[in-house]
Amino acid sequence: MAKRRAPSEFIVERDEYKCIRCLACVRMCSYEANFYDERENMVFTDNSKCVGCHFCEAICPTDAIRVIHNPLAIKQNAHWTGEVVSDIIKQAETGGVLLASMGNDKQHFSYFDRIILNASQVTNPSIDPLREPMEIRTFIGRKPESVDLEVENGSVLLKTEITPQLKLEVPIMFSAMSYGSISLNACKSLAKAAQMMGTFFNTGEGGLHKDLRQYGANMIVQCASGRFGVDMEYLNAGAAIEIKIGQGAKPGIGGHLPGEKVTEPISETRMIPVGTDAISPAPHHDIYSIEDLRQLIYALKEATRYEKPVGVKISAVHNVAPIASGIVRAGADFVVIDGIRGGTGATPKVIRDNVGIPIELAIAVVDQRLRDEGIRHLASIVVAGGIRNSADVIKAIALGADAVYIGTAALVSLGCHLCQKCYTGKCNWGIATQDPKLVKRLNPEIGARRAANLLRAWALEIKEMLGGMGINAIESLRGNRDQLRGVGLSEYELKLLGIKPAGEAW
Repeated sequence: MAKRRAPSEFIVERDEYKCIRCLACVRMCSYEANFYDERENMVFTDNSKCVGCHFCEAICPTDAIRVIHNPLAIKQNAHWTGEVVSDIIKQAETGGVLLASMGNDKQHFSYFDRIILNASQVTNPSIDPLREPMEIRTFIGRKPESVDLEVENGSVLLKTEITPQLKLEVPIMFSAMSYGSISLNACKSLAKAAQMMGTFFNTGEGGLHKDLRQYGANMIVQCASGRFGVDMEYLNAGAAIEIKIGQGAKPGIGGHLPGEKVTEPISETRMIPVGTDAISPAPHHDIYSIEDLRQLIYALKEATRYEKPVGVKISAVHNVAPIASGIVRAGADFVVIDGIRGGTGATPKVIRDNVGIPIELAIAVVDQRLRDEGIRHLASIVVAGGIRNSADVIKAIALGADAVYIGTAALVSLGCHLCQKCYTGKCNWGIATQDPKLVKRLNPEIGARRAANLLRAWALEIKEMLGGMGINAIESLRGNRDQLRGVGLSEYELKLLGIKPAGEAW
Protein backbone atom coordinates (compact mmCIF):
# COMPACT_ATOMS: atom_id res chain seq x y z
CA MET A 1 0.00 0.00 0.00
CA ALA A 2 1.16 3.53 -0.74
CA LYS A 3 2.22 5.53 2.29
CA ARG A 4 0.58 8.90 2.74
CA ARG A 5 3.04 11.58 3.85
CA ALA A 6 2.16 14.81 5.60
CA PRO A 7 2.42 17.59 3.03
CA SER A 8 5.20 20.16 3.34
CA GLU A 9 4.15 23.31 5.17
CA PHE A 10 6.46 25.55 3.14
CA ILE A 11 7.92 25.75 -0.35
CA VAL A 12 11.29 27.33 -1.09
CA GLU A 13 11.21 29.06 -4.47
CA ARG A 14 14.62 29.78 -6.00
CA ASP A 15 15.23 32.14 -8.93
CA GLU A 16 17.91 30.30 -10.91
CA TYR A 17 18.75 33.45 -12.85
CA LYS A 18 19.63 35.33 -9.64
CA CYS A 19 21.24 32.39 -7.82
CA ILE A 20 25.07 32.67 -7.92
CA ARG A 21 25.69 29.27 -6.25
CA CYS A 22 27.34 30.85 -3.22
CA LEU A 23 25.85 28.00 -1.16
CA ALA A 24 25.16 30.25 1.82
CA CYS A 25 21.67 28.76 2.09
CA VAL A 26 23.15 25.26 2.11
CA ARG A 27 25.74 26.01 4.78
CA MET A 28 23.46 28.03 7.05
CA CYS A 29 20.28 25.91 7.16
CA SER A 30 20.38 23.97 10.43
CA TYR A 31 17.49 21.81 9.23
CA GLU A 32 19.49 20.72 6.14
CA ALA A 33 16.61 21.62 3.86
CA ASN A 34 18.89 23.04 1.13
CA PHE A 35 21.49 20.93 -0.65
CA TYR A 36 23.88 21.32 -3.60
CA ASP A 37 24.13 18.93 -6.53
CA GLU A 38 27.70 19.36 -7.80
CA ARG A 39 27.09 17.35 -10.97
CA GLU A 40 24.26 19.64 -12.07
CA ASN A 41 25.69 22.73 -10.35
CA MET A 42 22.27 23.38 -8.86
CA VAL A 43 20.91 24.09 -5.39
CA PHE A 44 17.80 22.14 -4.46
CA THR A 45 15.46 22.13 -1.46
CA ASP A 46 13.79 19.28 0.39
CA ASN A 47 10.61 21.19 1.22
CA SER A 48 9.58 18.60 3.81
CA LYS A 49 12.47 19.82 5.99
CA CYS A 50 11.71 23.55 5.67
CA VAL A 51 10.16 25.06 8.81
CA GLY A 52 9.54 28.56 7.44
CA CYS A 53 12.16 30.37 9.51
CA HIS A 54 13.10 32.53 6.45
CA PHE A 55 16.80 32.55 7.42
CA CYS A 56 17.99 31.47 3.97
CA GLU A 57 15.77 34.18 2.48
CA ALA A 58 17.33 36.79 4.77
CA ILE A 59 20.97 35.89 4.05
CA CYS A 60 20.72 35.33 0.28
CA PRO A 61 22.99 38.04 -1.21
CA THR A 62 21.04 38.24 -4.47
CA ASP A 63 17.47 37.88 -3.17
CA ALA A 64 17.11 34.68 -5.15
CA ILE A 65 15.08 32.85 -2.49
CA ARG A 66 11.46 33.20 -1.46
CA VAL A 67 9.87 31.01 1.21
CA ILE A 68 6.12 30.72 0.77
CA HIS A 69 3.42 28.86 2.66
CA ASN A 70 2.28 25.72 0.90
CA PRO A 71 -1.44 25.91 0.08
CA LEU A 72 -2.21 22.35 1.20
CA ALA A 73 -3.80 20.34 -1.58
CA ILE A 74 -6.42 18.89 0.77
CA LYS A 75 -10.09 19.21 -0.03
CA GLN A 76 -11.60 22.07 1.94
CA ASN A 77 -13.74 20.99 4.86
CA ALA A 78 -14.81 23.33 7.67
CA HIS A 79 -14.50 20.58 10.28
CA TRP A 80 -11.70 18.41 8.88
CA THR A 81 -9.32 21.25 8.10
CA GLY A 82 -5.95 20.83 6.39
CA GLU A 83 -4.21 21.22 9.75
CA VAL A 84 -6.33 18.48 11.35
CA VAL A 85 -5.74 16.05 8.47
CA SER A 86 -2.01 16.82 8.41
CA ASP A 87 -1.74 16.18 12.17
CA ILE A 88 -3.47 12.80 11.80
CA ILE A 89 -1.05 11.82 9.03
CA LYS A 90 1.95 12.80 11.18
CA GLN A 91 0.72 10.74 14.11
CA ALA A 92 -0.04 7.79 11.86
CA GLU A 93 3.59 7.97 10.70
CA THR A 94 5.22 8.40 14.11
CA GLY A 95 2.84 7.10 16.78
CA GLY A 96 3.96 9.98 19.02
CA VAL A 97 2.71 13.12 20.68
CA LEU A 98 2.77 16.17 18.41
CA LEU A 99 4.88 18.94 19.89
CA ALA A 100 4.40 22.66 19.38
CA SER A 101 6.19 25.85 20.33
CA MET A 102 5.29 29.50 20.85
CA GLY A 103 1.66 30.26 21.71
CA ASN A 104 -1.84 29.18 20.78
CA ASP A 105 -2.62 30.47 17.29
CA LYS A 106 -6.40 29.93 17.24
CA GLN A 107 -8.25 33.07 16.14
CA HIS A 108 -11.24 32.72 18.46
CA PHE A 109 -9.22 33.33 21.64
CA SER A 110 -8.26 36.94 20.87
CA TYR A 111 -10.53 39.16 22.98
CA PHE A 112 -8.15 42.12 22.86
CA ASP A 113 -9.18 42.63 19.24
CA ARG A 114 -12.83 42.95 20.33
CA ILE A 115 -12.12 45.59 22.98
CA ILE A 116 -11.76 49.27 22.07
CA LEU A 117 -10.49 52.23 24.07
CA ASN A 118 -12.12 55.51 25.03
CA ALA A 119 -10.85 58.98 24.06
CA SER A 120 -11.33 62.41 25.60
CA GLN A 121 -13.32 65.11 23.86
CA VAL A 122 -14.71 68.49 24.95
CA THR A 123 -15.68 68.07 28.60
CA ASN A 124 -12.61 66.03 29.57
CA PRO A 125 -9.69 67.46 27.58
CA SER A 126 -6.91 65.16 26.42
CA ILE A 127 -3.35 65.56 27.66
CA ASP A 128 -0.34 66.23 25.43
CA PRO A 129 2.38 63.78 26.58
CA LEU A 130 5.08 65.76 24.75
CA ARG A 131 4.45 68.87 26.86
CA GLU A 132 2.90 67.61 30.08
CA PRO A 133 4.10 65.07 32.65
CA MET A 134 2.97 61.51 31.98
CA GLU A 135 3.69 58.83 34.62
CA ILE A 136 3.97 55.23 33.42
CA ARG A 137 6.12 54.00 36.31
CA THR A 138 4.49 51.32 38.44
CA PHE A 139 5.39 49.27 41.49
CA ILE A 140 4.88 45.52 41.92
CA GLY A 141 4.30 44.22 45.43
CA ARG A 142 2.03 44.28 48.47
CA LYS A 143 0.59 47.72 49.33
CA PRO A 144 -0.75 48.96 52.69
CA GLU A 145 -4.47 49.67 52.94
CA SER A 146 -3.67 53.23 54.00
CA VAL A 147 -0.56 55.29 54.74
CA ASP A 148 0.36 57.60 57.60
CA LEU A 149 2.22 60.79 56.72
CA GLU A 150 4.04 63.19 59.00
CA VAL A 151 5.26 66.71 58.31
CA GLU A 152 8.67 67.44 59.78
CA ASN A 153 10.66 70.61 59.05
CA GLY A 154 8.54 71.29 56.01
CA SER A 155 9.06 67.82 54.57
CA VAL A 156 6.41 65.12 54.29
CA LEU A 157 7.63 61.81 55.73
CA LEU A 158 6.08 58.40 55.24
CA LYS A 159 5.52 56.67 58.58
CA THR A 160 3.93 53.48 57.23
CA GLU A 161 6.37 50.64 56.55
CA ILE A 162 6.22 49.52 52.91
CA THR A 163 7.10 45.94 51.98
CA PRO A 164 9.72 45.40 49.21
CA GLN A 165 8.56 46.52 45.76
CA LEU A 166 9.76 46.15 42.19
CA LYS A 167 9.98 49.55 40.49
CA LEU A 168 9.13 49.38 36.78
CA GLU A 169 9.85 52.42 34.63
CA VAL A 170 7.57 50.84 32.02
CA PRO A 171 4.71 48.48 32.96
CA ILE A 172 6.24 45.69 30.85
CA MET A 173 8.64 42.90 31.84
CA PHE A 174 10.31 40.07 29.93
CA SER A 175 8.59 36.77 30.68
CA ALA A 176 10.19 33.63 32.09
CA MET A 177 12.35 31.94 29.44
CA SER A 178 14.99 29.63 30.81
CA TYR A 179 18.58 29.20 29.77
CA GLY A 180 18.18 25.90 27.98
CA SER A 181 14.93 26.70 26.26
CA ILE A 182 16.64 29.77 24.75
CA SER A 183 20.31 30.48 24.18
CA LEU A 184 22.61 32.34 26.55
CA ASN A 185 22.89 35.16 24.00
CA ALA A 186 19.10 35.50 23.99
CA CYS A 187 19.10 35.62 27.81
CA LYS A 188 21.84 38.26 27.75
CA SER A 189 19.89 40.33 25.23
CA LEU A 190 16.79 40.43 27.42
CA ALA A 191 18.76 40.99 30.62
CA LYS A 192 20.64 43.96 29.19
CA ALA A 193 17.47 45.40 27.65
CA ALA A 194 15.71 45.17 31.03
CA GLN A 195 18.62 47.02 32.63
CA MET A 196 18.56 49.70 29.92
CA MET A 197 14.82 50.29 30.28
CA GLY A 198 14.48 50.06 34.07
CA THR A 199 12.38 46.92 34.09
CA PHE A 200 12.91 43.19 34.77
CA PHE A 201 13.58 39.91 33.02
CA ASN A 202 12.74 36.48 34.42
CA THR A 203 15.31 33.65 34.53
CA GLY A 204 12.70 30.95 34.01
CA GLU A 205 13.16 27.56 35.64
CA GLY A 206 16.64 26.80 34.28
CA GLY A 207 18.78 28.35 36.99
CA LEU A 208 21.16 31.28 36.57
CA HIS A 209 24.20 31.32 34.32
CA LYS A 210 27.14 33.11 35.93
CA ASP A 211 27.26 35.68 33.12
CA LEU A 212 23.76 36.89 34.08
CA ARG A 213 24.49 37.61 37.75
CA GLN A 214 25.57 41.16 36.93
CA TYR A 215 21.93 41.93 36.03
CA GLY A 216 20.58 40.91 39.46
CA ALA A 217 19.00 44.31 40.17
CA ASN A 218 16.75 43.78 37.11
CA MET A 219 16.13 40.06 37.53
CA ILE A 220 13.31 37.86 38.84
CA VAL A 221 14.46 34.34 39.69
CA GLN A 222 12.03 31.47 39.31
CA CYS A 223 11.51 28.52 41.61
CA ALA A 224 9.71 25.74 39.71
CA SER A 225 8.85 22.12 40.43
CA GLY A 226 12.22 20.81 39.20
CA ARG A 227 14.13 23.22 41.49
CA PHE A 228 16.85 23.43 38.84
CA GLY A 229 19.74 25.59 40.02
CA VAL A 230 17.87 26.69 43.15
CA ASP A 231 20.06 27.40 46.16
CA MET A 232 20.55 30.27 48.60
CA GLU A 233 22.90 32.14 46.27
CA TYR A 234 20.38 31.88 43.41
CA LEU A 235 17.45 33.05 45.55
CA ASN A 236 19.41 36.08 46.72
CA ALA A 237 20.79 36.94 43.30
CA GLY A 238 17.65 38.61 41.94
CA ALA A 239 15.29 41.40 42.95
CA ALA A 240 12.28 39.09 43.38
CA ILE A 241 11.32 35.41 43.44
CA GLU A 242 8.56 33.78 41.43
CA ILE A 243 7.14 30.36 42.29
CA LYS A 244 6.01 28.73 39.06
CA ILE A 245 2.94 26.53 39.47
CA GLY A 246 1.75 26.63 35.85
CA GLN A 247 2.04 28.38 32.50
CA GLY A 248 -0.44 29.20 29.79
CA ALA A 249 0.95 26.97 27.04
CA LYS A 250 0.75 23.82 29.16
CA PRO A 251 -1.58 24.10 32.16
CA GLY A 252 -1.52 21.11 34.47
CA ILE A 253 1.55 19.43 32.99
CA GLY A 254 5.28 19.66 33.61
CA GLY A 255 8.26 20.50 31.43
CA HIS A 256 10.97 18.53 29.68
CA LEU A 257 14.38 19.63 28.38
CA PRO A 258 15.80 16.68 26.36
CA GLY A 259 19.17 15.31 27.41
CA GLU A 260 20.81 16.22 24.09
CA LYS A 261 20.25 19.88 24.97
CA VAL A 262 21.87 19.52 28.41
CA THR A 263 25.35 20.63 27.48
CA GLU A 264 28.12 21.23 30.01
CA PRO A 265 27.20 24.90 30.68
CA ILE A 266 23.51 23.97 31.13
CA SER A 267 24.52 21.04 33.34
CA GLU A 268 26.47 23.42 35.55
CA THR A 269 23.64 25.97 35.66
CA ARG A 270 20.83 23.48 36.31
CA MET A 271 22.92 21.31 38.63
CA ILE A 272 22.17 18.08 36.76
CA PRO A 273 24.49 15.63 34.90
CA VAL A 274 25.47 16.33 31.30
CA GLY A 275 23.19 14.62 28.78
CA THR A 276 20.37 13.79 31.22
CA ASP A 277 16.78 14.86 30.65
CA ALA A 278 15.66 17.81 32.79
CA ILE A 279 12.17 16.83 33.91
CA SER A 280 9.94 19.35 35.67
CA PRO A 281 7.14 17.40 37.38
CA ALA A 282 3.57 18.58 36.83
CA PRO A 283 3.07 19.26 40.56
CA HIS A 284 5.48 20.62 43.14
CA HIS A 285 5.90 17.55 45.32
CA ASP A 286 5.82 19.70 48.43
CA ILE A 287 2.67 21.66 47.48
CA TYR A 288 -0.73 19.98 47.66
CA SER A 289 -2.72 22.77 49.29
CA ILE A 290 -2.80 26.52 49.80
CA GLU A 291 -1.28 25.89 53.23
CA ASP A 292 1.68 24.11 51.61
CA LEU A 293 2.09 27.03 49.20
CA ARG A 294 2.04 29.48 52.10
CA GLN A 295 4.82 27.51 53.77
CA LEU A 296 7.00 27.76 50.65
CA ILE A 297 6.27 31.48 50.20
CA TYR A 298 7.40 32.27 53.71
CA ALA A 299 10.36 29.88 53.52
CA LEU A 300 11.58 31.87 50.50
CA LYS A 301 10.94 35.16 52.28
CA GLU A 302 12.85 33.87 55.30
CA ALA A 303 15.73 32.71 53.07
CA THR A 304 16.00 36.23 51.60
CA ARG A 305 15.52 38.09 54.91
CA TYR A 306 12.14 39.48 53.79
CA GLU A 307 13.99 41.81 51.40
CA LYS A 308 12.40 40.60 48.16
CA PRO A 309 8.80 40.27 46.99
CA VAL A 310 7.69 36.68 46.33
CA GLY A 311 5.11 35.95 43.64
CA VAL A 312 3.30 32.92 42.28
CA LYS A 313 2.72 32.14 38.60
CA ILE A 314 -0.36 30.16 37.55
CA SER A 315 -2.14 29.26 34.34
CA ALA A 316 -5.41 30.96 33.47
CA VAL A 317 -7.92 28.18 34.11
CA HIS A 318 -11.66 27.98 34.77
CA ASN A 319 -11.44 28.61 38.53
CA VAL A 320 -8.58 31.10 38.33
CA ALA A 321 -10.31 33.73 40.51
CA PRO A 322 -10.64 31.64 43.71
CA ILE A 323 -7.15 30.21 43.11
CA ALA A 324 -5.69 33.72 42.90
CA SER A 325 -7.57 34.70 46.05
CA GLY A 326 -6.04 31.78 47.92
CA ILE A 327 -2.57 32.67 46.65
CA VAL A 328 -2.92 36.26 47.87
CA ARG A 329 -4.15 35.08 51.27
CA ALA A 330 -1.18 32.69 51.39
CA GLY A 331 1.12 35.72 51.42
CA ALA A 332 2.16 36.23 47.78
CA ASP A 333 3.20 39.77 46.95
CA PHE A 334 2.21 39.40 43.30
CA VAL A 335 0.24 36.92 41.23
CA VAL A 336 1.26 36.11 37.65
CA ILE A 337 -1.50 34.78 35.39
CA ASP A 338 -0.56 33.23 32.04
CA GLY A 339 -3.34 32.86 29.46
CA ILE A 340 -4.08 30.26 26.80
CA ARG A 341 -2.03 32.14 24.18
CA GLY A 342 1.14 31.94 26.28
CA GLY A 343 4.27 30.80 24.50
CA THR A 344 6.74 28.05 25.34
CA GLY A 345 9.69 26.17 23.90
CA ALA A 346 7.86 22.84 23.78
CA THR A 347 4.43 21.51 24.71
CA PRO A 348 2.03 18.88 23.41
CA LYS A 349 0.06 20.61 20.65
CA VAL A 350 -3.24 19.26 21.98
CA ILE A 351 -2.58 20.92 25.38
CA ARG A 352 -1.51 24.24 23.87
CA ASP A 353 -4.60 24.46 21.70
CA ASN A 354 -7.30 23.19 24.06
CA VAL A 355 -6.48 23.84 27.72
CA GLY A 356 -6.92 27.09 29.65
CA ILE A 357 -8.83 30.34 29.12
CA PRO A 358 -8.01 33.67 27.42
CA ILE A 359 -6.00 36.06 29.55
CA GLU A 360 -8.50 38.91 29.06
CA LEU A 361 -11.23 37.00 30.93
CA ALA A 362 -8.78 35.88 33.62
CA ILE A 363 -7.59 39.44 34.35
CA ALA A 364 -11.10 40.77 34.77
CA VAL A 365 -12.46 38.00 37.00
CA VAL A 366 -9.35 37.91 39.23
CA ASP A 367 -9.23 41.69 39.67
CA GLN A 368 -12.95 41.79 40.49
CA ARG A 369 -12.74 38.86 42.93
CA LEU A 370 -9.88 40.46 44.86
CA ARG A 371 -11.72 43.80 44.96
CA ASP A 372 -14.92 42.12 46.17
CA GLU A 373 -12.97 40.41 48.96
CA GLY A 374 -11.18 43.63 49.93
CA ILE A 375 -7.70 42.21 49.32
CA ARG A 376 -6.78 43.76 45.97
CA HIS A 377 -4.11 45.93 47.62
CA LEU A 378 -2.37 42.90 49.12
CA ALA A 379 -0.88 41.76 45.80
CA SER A 380 -0.11 43.05 42.32
CA ILE A 381 -1.41 41.26 39.23
CA VAL A 382 1.01 40.58 36.37
CA VAL A 383 -0.42 39.01 33.23
CA ALA A 384 1.00 37.20 30.21
CA GLY A 385 -0.10 35.18 27.24
CA GLY A 386 -0.18 36.78 23.80
CA ILE A 387 0.60 40.44 24.55
CA ARG A 388 1.42 41.72 21.04
CA ASN A 389 1.58 45.51 21.22
CA SER A 390 1.11 48.60 23.37
CA ALA A 391 -2.67 48.55 22.85
CA ASP A 392 -2.81 45.07 24.42
CA VAL A 393 -0.79 46.43 27.37
CA ILE A 394 -3.18 49.33 27.90
CA LYS A 395 -6.26 47.09 27.64
CA ALA A 396 -4.78 44.55 30.07
CA ILE A 397 -4.10 47.27 32.64
CA ALA A 398 -7.57 48.77 32.19
CA LEU A 399 -9.03 45.30 32.80
CA GLY A 400 -7.17 45.11 36.11
CA ALA A 401 -3.49 44.22 35.65
CA ASP A 402 -0.63 46.14 37.24
CA ALA A 403 1.87 45.13 34.56
CA VAL A 404 2.40 42.60 31.78
CA TYR A 405 5.01 40.04 30.79
CA ILE A 406 6.01 39.66 27.14
CA GLY A 407 7.78 36.59 25.77
CA THR A 408 7.01 35.94 22.11
CA ALA A 409 7.04 39.67 21.26
CA ALA A 410 10.45 39.97 22.91
CA LEU A 411 11.84 37.05 20.88
CA VAL A 412 10.41 38.51 17.67
CA SER A 413 12.32 41.72 18.44
CA LEU A 414 15.50 39.58 18.56
CA GLY A 415 14.80 38.03 15.15
CA CYS A 416 12.36 35.17 15.81
CA HIS A 417 10.14 34.38 12.79
CA LEU A 418 7.58 32.27 14.67
CA CYS A 419 8.37 29.06 12.82
CA GLN A 420 7.18 27.24 16.00
CA LYS A 421 9.97 24.67 15.94
CA CYS A 422 11.79 25.75 19.13
CA TYR A 423 11.63 22.20 20.50
CA THR A 424 14.03 20.97 17.79
CA GLY A 425 16.88 23.11 19.16
CA LYS A 426 17.89 24.06 15.60
CA CYS A 427 16.83 27.71 15.61
CA ASN A 428 18.59 29.36 12.67
CA TRP A 429 18.33 32.76 14.35
CA GLY A 430 20.39 31.69 17.38
CA ILE A 431 17.50 32.10 19.83
CA ALA A 432 15.97 28.73 20.77
CA THR A 433 19.13 26.66 20.43
CA GLN A 434 22.24 25.53 22.30
CA ASP A 435 24.26 24.73 19.16
CA PRO A 436 27.43 26.87 19.55
CA LYS A 437 27.53 27.66 15.82
CA LEU A 438 23.90 28.80 15.77
CA VAL A 439 24.08 30.73 19.06
CA LYS A 440 26.74 33.01 17.52
CA ARG A 441 24.18 34.28 15.02
CA LEU A 442 22.56 36.37 17.75
CA ASN A 443 24.71 39.28 18.89
CA PRO A 444 23.55 40.10 22.47
CA GLU A 445 24.49 43.76 22.12
CA ILE A 446 22.35 44.16 19.01
CA GLY A 447 19.62 41.99 20.54
CA ALA A 448 19.53 44.13 23.68
CA ARG A 449 19.26 47.31 21.65
CA ARG A 450 16.38 45.92 19.59
CA ALA A 451 14.47 44.63 22.65
CA ALA A 452 14.99 47.96 24.43
CA ASN A 453 13.81 49.81 21.32
CA LEU A 454 10.61 47.76 21.38
CA LEU A 455 9.88 48.75 24.99
CA ARG A 456 10.81 52.36 24.27
CA ALA A 457 8.40 52.50 21.33
CA TRP A 458 5.60 50.89 23.34
CA ALA A 459 6.22 53.32 26.21
CA LEU A 460 5.77 56.27 23.84
CA GLU A 461 2.56 54.78 22.47
CA ILE A 462 1.25 54.09 25.98
CA LYS A 463 1.77 57.74 26.87
CA GLU A 464 -0.06 58.81 23.72
CA MET A 465 -3.02 56.55 24.52
CA LEU A 466 -3.16 57.67 28.15
CA GLY A 467 -3.07 61.29 27.05
CA GLY A 468 -5.86 60.63 24.57
CA MET A 469 -7.99 59.32 27.44
CA GLY A 470 -7.23 62.36 29.56
CA ILE A 471 -5.23 60.27 32.06
CA ASN A 472 -1.76 61.33 33.19
CA ALA A 473 -0.70 58.26 35.22
CA ILE A 474 -0.83 54.54 34.49
CA GLU A 475 -2.00 53.90 38.07
CA SER A 476 -5.22 55.78 37.27
CA LEU A 477 -5.97 53.36 34.45
CA ARG A 478 -5.57 50.13 36.45
CA GLY A 479 -8.96 48.43 36.66
CA ASN A 480 -10.67 51.46 35.08
CA ARG A 481 -12.94 49.41 32.83
CA ASP A 482 -15.11 52.43 32.02
CA GLN A 483 -12.37 53.28 29.51
CA LEU A 484 -13.16 50.07 27.58
CA ARG A 485 -16.01 48.96 25.34
CA GLY A 486 -16.70 45.63 23.67
CA VAL A 487 -17.55 44.99 20.03
CA GLY A 488 -19.24 41.80 18.87
CA LEU A 489 -19.26 40.21 22.33
CA SER A 490 -22.13 38.38 23.98
CA GLU A 491 -23.88 39.80 27.02
CA TYR A 492 -22.26 37.20 29.27
CA GLU A 493 -18.77 37.87 27.88
CA LEU A 494 -19.25 41.59 28.54
CA LYS A 495 -20.35 40.75 32.09
CA LEU A 496 -17.25 38.63 32.75
CA LEU A 497 -14.98 41.33 31.32
CA GLY A 498 -16.82 43.99 33.33
CA ILE A 499 -17.20 46.29 30.33
CA LYS A 500 -20.09 47.81 28.39
CA PRO A 501 -20.90 47.34 24.71
CA ALA A 502 -19.64 49.92 22.24
CA GLY A 503 -22.13 52.77 21.90
CA GLU A 504 -23.29 52.66 25.50
CA ALA A 505 -22.51 55.85 27.41
CA TRP A 506 -21.03 56.17 30.88
